[in-house]
Amino acid sequence: MLQDSVKSLRGVGAKVAERLERIGITQVQDLLFHLPLRYEDRTRVSPIGGLVSGTYALIDAHVEVAEVKHGRRRSLLVRVADGTGHIDLRFFHFGSTQKQALGRGTRLQCYGEARRGPLGMEIVHPEYLVLKADDPVQVETHLTPVYPTTEGLHQASLRRLCEQALRFAQADGSLQNLLPATVQAQAGRELLDALRQLHHPDSGTERKALERARRRLSFEEMVAHQLSHLAVKAQARERRSNALPGNGSLESGFRDSLGFELTGAQQRVVSEIHADLARNFPMYRLVQGDVGSGKTVVAALAAVRAIEAGKQTAIMAPTELLAEQHLRQFTHWFEPHGTCVAWLGGKQTARARRDTLDALASGQSAIAVGTHALFQDAVQFARLGLVIIDEQHRFGVHQRHALLNKGVDDAGAALAPHQLIMTATPIPRTLAMTSYAHLDVSSIDELPPGRQAIDTAVLPESRRPEIVEHIAAACASGQQAYWVCPLIEESEVVEAEAAEATAQALAEALPAVRVGLVHGRMKHADRDIVMTEFRAGEIDLLVATTVIEVGVDVPNSSLMIIENAERLGLSQLHQLRGRVGRGARKSACLLVYKAPLSRLARARLGMLRDSSDGFEIAAKDLELRGPGEILGTRQTGDVQMRIADLARDHDLLDDAVETAQTIIRECPANAPLLVQRWVGNAVAYADVG
Repeated sequence: MLQDSVKSLRGVGAKVAERLERIGITQVQDLLFHLPLRYEDRTRVSPIGGLVSGTYALIDAHVEVAEVKHGRRRSLLVRVADGTGHIDLRFFHFGSTQKQALGRGTRLQCYGEARRGPLGMEIVHPEYLVLKADDPVQVETHLTPVYPTTEGLHQASLRRLCEQALRFAQADGSLQNLLPATVQAQAGRELLDALRQLHHPDSGTERKALERARRRLSFEEMVAHQLSHLAVKAQARERRSNALPGNGSLESGFRDSLGFELTGAQQRVVSEIHADLARNFPMYRLVQGDVGSGKTVVAALAAVRAIEAGKQTAIMAPTELLAEQHLRQFTHWFEPHGTCVAWLGGKQTARARRDTLDALASGQSAIAVGTHALFQDAVQFARLGLVIIDEQHRFGVHQRHALLNKGVDDAGAALAPHQLIMTATPIPRTLAMTSYAHLDVSSIDELPPGRQAIDTAVLPESRRPEIVEHIAAACASGQQAYWVCPLIEESEVVEAEAAEATAQALAEALPAVRVGLVHGRMKHADRDIVMTEFRAGEIDLLVATTVIEVGVDVPNSSLMIIENAERLGLSQLHQLRGRVGRGARKSACLLVYKAPLSRLARARLGMLRDSSDGFEIAAKDLELRGPGEILGTRQTGDVQMRIADLARDHDLLDDAVETAQTIIRECPANAPLLVQRWVGNAVAYADVG
């Protein structure tokens, strides 16, 4: 019964079923795990005189007066009292019939949020019921759940459907406890009891009891996600790939030509990657490292192994600026060794694109660097053996999958290429154990020698004149600077300085400073000219949008100003700060904010000012924003938790990992059932990172 379609429930026709599907509910069982966001207490009547602003309450009162107010917005104001005090009920949408029904002396039962209004305490658009003089107030015996919903699907309908699902689960006993018996005892609550407690809590239920029930379900969900990742890893090992063991024909000369020694952390990660490449099943490895830790050369040494085995490497980046940076670097490293590096971008001429496609299809080019253009159907590789994806969370999951399907063996049969993912946003341990658990993770946790700490200050926009003077002095001494703005053009909706207006204003304020401008809407050729001039020192101050967040390396730039810094996330601010501090000069980053600051923005900016550790910053970012924002899951379609909260429930992770492994050993038949219950089909593309 629980696996039946929701259409089997009373009150669910085609339209309701369609609305339920929008929020992920297709089976009766799905309703059991669609938990309330919060609860409303309608179990008792509260005296008006004791109401506190911001609390929801049920009141029993009589109307003293009802009148239409004609202010900035027309409203119906109904003053009610119960002997302990009075409160206003305010309606912005009303008709004459409603006004007449709320005449003086009418008795009302009302529920809503009490808050401070212009004339004292008020409830805006309360739920209300007209009562006769001797009618009892209709109080509930349980707390009233409020569920996540969608347009056209009312709370009352969801409550009725969840009640039906609970009755079915209780009646037929088909809701299985899929965790091992020892874990069940540790959890302290049966699954059905926990669900009943959360959907239908008694009026006397303590918050601690609800939290225990929620954690019981959060733990099971975490176990299910661990099982899904183990399944993906097992599936990956069943796929075949070209082994790339390396023969030393290129690597020794390549290392000698670098002109620098790898750090111990880089050497360790290269060894981990080389061990993966030597196997005949595909590598799925994530290399994480702070800004400037040297991930690119590690990726290049992976490409060396592919070239030695006669295979091709595809390097994909989310923006043309970052892809162009990789193109310059890989061309500089590889072409002296006779390796052809091809470029495939979105703004090539038709002739250049044809030449690149021919070079890849024939195998003439051993390395292809590009943006999303690389995974288009027209792009064919002769023998793709390795895919390197930079900042993978910026790509859609189907895009990444398309590139991985381009691998073939020498006979033309499909083979999965090895996959190496790079990210300059360090992954907190909790995310590494959940969203990235299907990948092997390597950390470059050591910066190259000579990198200096960047001084960071948080300043209000009122100090802008001082900042402009600071730029003038810095540029006069031969330094270069960035000024980052969130927008390209002025906006009436978002109060942020636009890059174009800022560039013009700074050029006028600093006549001795050469000012350049780059943003994402510029023509590729125009932007390339500006960036080339900035690298050559022909531009002193570069005004830019966040398009320069990654992939820009100008060692002489030592000053970063970030306008409206309160609007950006911690990791993005840290990435932008990392554009400076790459040369011998002492560097600084100024975070300029528009007052007043929210509590969250204050915490973000304070954290960045006090820390330069990308791993610490990433962990704080997870705590403040949650995993969805950090991973970009709204764009990529990656799997998200439904109940568990990684920041709040991180203490359950180690036990969840251990329990998943126990299930695989002792009751493997339960694994797919748990995955289906909590993850469903969302894990279909998980093996592409």
